[in-house]
Amino acid sequence: MSTPEDLTLPAEVDATQIETPRGTFAAHVVRGGDAGHVLLVPGWTGSKEDFTPILPLLAAAGYEATAYDQRGQYETPGADDADYSLTGFAADAVAVAQTCHAAPTHLLGHSFGGLVTQRAVVDTPAAWASLSLLCTGPGTLGQSPERPLDKLIAALESPTPMAEILQALKGDLDDEPEDVEAFVLEKFERTSRVSLAAMTRHLLDSPDQTEQIAATGVRCWVGRGADDSSWPHDGQDDQARRLGTRIVVVPDSAHSPAIENPQGLIDRWLPFLDG
Repeated sequence: MSTPEDLTLPAEVDATQIETPRGTFAAHVVRGGDAGHVLLVPGWTGSKEDFTPILPLLAAAGYEATAYDQRGQYETPGADDADYSLTGFAADAVAVAQTCHAAPTHLLGHSFGGLVTQRAVVDTPAAWASLSLLCTGPGTLGQSPERPLDKLIAALESPTPMAEILQALKGDLDDEPEDVEAFVLEKFERTSRVSLAAMTRHLLDSPDQTEQIAATGVRCWVGRGADDSSWPHDGQDDQARRLGTRIVVVPDSAHSPAIENPQGLIDRWLPFLDG
């Protein structure tokens, strides 16, 4: 779960609503130069705020960039009967990208967002200039005694208050600044229970799409934080190899490099975008 260190919205960043044929999506956007457009897709329990620190850095490099809340996340509404399939989340990404920018977009998916972006490339390869995968993997994350995802699904489908579920997931928030603690709770309580349960199921059963992605010919970048402990490192390394590249490791970061070391991430990602 990504936790912001600062809630101040940089002057270059606009908070907005993006109207698409698939609905309205809350977003943070920056207007850069003519280098291209970047779409940033957040992960499980995430939101657009997971990318706020790197938006000004992308703009300074000449890129327009859009980070958005996926369907049912935080400030993007999600009806109980909405399309929460992996294909549906991917179609949302296509709709947001094509609403924001006419030309093919550079696509980055973080964590669960990486599963969404992989499906988006397989389903609509012509929409994308490139695919970047950050702290994600080739398919299912799976569960473990430390990560009982089936119990989380059961809790989301029960009357258990979202605040109690958050505490079970994240533990005590008292060591966070008061405004950050309040934001994390508000974001979680505003997230659709149905959407989050669907995302959790996708973490348990998503197929490996690597060979299909490679067949599209879309350029790929794969990276992780040096101390990331989500998807197994050997699986990430193997996926990078199958996509014709090598894993890029961002120092001084774990599962949220865009928050933990934004400049380090940009320094290691921009050469690929510019390439």
